[in-house]
Amino acid sequence: MAKRIRVLCVGAGHMGRSHAVAYHQIPEFEIVGLVTRSPESRAKLNAELGGGYAEYGSFDEALKDTKPDAVSISTYPDTHAEYAMKAFDAGCHVFIEKPLAETVVQAEAIVAKAKAAGLKLAIGYILRHHPSWIRFIEVARTLGKPLVMRMNLNQQSSGSEWKTHKALMNSISPVVDCGVHYVDVMCQMTGAKPVRVSGIGARLSEELNPGMVNYGQLQVTFSDGSVGWYEAGWGPMMSEVAFFVKDVVGPKGCVSIVAAKASSEGQSANVDAHSQAQTLRLHHSELGPDGRLARPDEIMNLDDEPDHDGLCLREQQFFLNAILEDVDLTSHMDDAVSSMRIVAAADESFRTGKTIEL
Repeated sequence: MAKRIRVLCVGAGHMGRSHAVAYHQIPEFEIVGLVTRSPESRAKLNAELGGGYAEYGSFDEALKDTKPDAVSISTYPDTHAEYAMKAFDAGCHVFIEKPLAETVVQAEAIVAKAKAAGLKLAIGYILRHHPSWIRFIEVARTLGKPLVMRMNLNQQSSGSEWKTHKALMNSISPVVDCGVHYVDVMCQMTGAKPVRVSGIGARLSEELNPGMVNYGQLQVTFSDGSVGWYEAGWGPMMSEVAFFVKDVVGPKGCVSIVAAKASSEGQSANVDAHSQAQTLRLHHSELGPDGRLARPDEIMNLDDEPDHDGLCLREQQFFLNAILEDVDLTSHMDDAVSSMRIVAAADESFRTGKTIEL
């Protein structure tokens, strides 16, 4: 067997845990260390993986001590740029969870560093590896132009989920953190350039830092006339009604994700349910001689539905292939910056009260 890729896993939250499990399962990877600020969380993850992995509380110490070939960053966004830059300086390939960074400037700098160093940078856009979402995008592309894309993911969080959301909102708003996924989907559907963004937001909790909002919505216009909106809200006050809308309309009809499990009551804060699809409903706008709809809606049952760990496994297989086969990730990286630019513009629009031209 060829030399295994030595990977340092940074972060042991929901995403960090799933990525570490994936590395543990892929023979071509070898975990050389687990890094978290919390001794309890890394010990728990280590135990789940069978024990035996080195544990670190300091990223700098771990990077120096383990000398990895790759670094997997699943921490809060406020550390992404620092850790990624140090990893590249150490000659490491990098996998980094979305969003790529706190700001567009940081995201651009990370991508520029990867390109200059000739190292791989893979960003955790999990929906790009989900068979059902890939099919959703493919069907949306058959509906003609322009497209109207309607998406949201509101989360009625409490307990540990609300604690996690508040920690995230120390540096980033929901529409930025989650929005990069869905505007990336919109960009794939239209294949057009985003040209204009507007946004709104609201602070619905006194527990947040001043200036932070836990609800936001963006509207984006594309060069082909397509438009899309996305909304995200976190907290115990959020509604469970219509929290999971994934709907695309075009001249020829519309396609919608009908995710019975993900849309059921009490599931909005369940991260495992957020990528579920189960079924697509395709509606045709064609009319018959009598002026009524000529064709019934099509129900597409989606059998290939990996769970969250399964999707993270596919992401890490993508990362592995990029390293072993020297895959050009230029468009992958540029797309991540583009989606970051859209959600950052929405945040700027809300704070300035102006529509942002891209």
